[in-house]
Amino acid sequence: MGALMNPEHRWPIPPAGGWTADDLDTLPNLPPHTELIDGSLVFVSPQTRFHMRALRFFEQQLESFVPLGLEVMREFTIDIDRRNRPEPDVIVSEEDSEDPGQTRLPASTVRLANEIVSPESVDHDRETKPIKYARAKIPHFWRVENKEGRAVVYVYELDPATKVYVATGIFHDRLKVSVPFPMDLDLTALNTKHRRAE
Repeated sequence: MGALMNPEHRWPIPPAGGWTADDLDTLPNLPPHTELIDGSLVFVSPQTRFHMRALRFFEQQLESFVPLGLEVMREFTIDIDRRNRPEPDVIVSEEDSEDPGQTRLPASTVRLANEIVSPESVDHDRETKPIKYARAKIPHFWRVENKEGRAVVYVYELDPATKVYVATGIFHDRLKVSVPFPMDLDLTALNTKHRRAE
């Protein structure tokens, strides 16, 4: 009973209309990587080994190809609107600030949002987030999935006429694209079936 009454274990009660993007910076004791989706707080579940490997892989690979004027960031929130502040796994954005205290980026500076799907995030990563990224005019979106130990990357580009994402490719062993900048990635490095026993 004592543990239930401990104030440290109480979840924050949302205000009328839900939380706002600014609230993420002021709410106390939020777990790391908390997102705001439609005014609701979304907490990150424990991540799988595949997710962590993919996160590291895409951060490092994008860093090796990114041109001057753009930067790669992992697990950093972006402002879409007052009620939505998601945190893509990896983003490529314009270098818009040197403020060391910056806690989020405007969506208008993001060129690529990359989501690595976890079992608990399937609906958000396949449906909710792509719609919001497209409405925010983020030109490129990648979704990475684990298919029986093999990485599969679904690549989308924003259609400026319809303002929705159009699939431009599904990549299994090699991801070679020319936009948002030329890249050639060996996805077999993520395939658990080809990794040595650890």
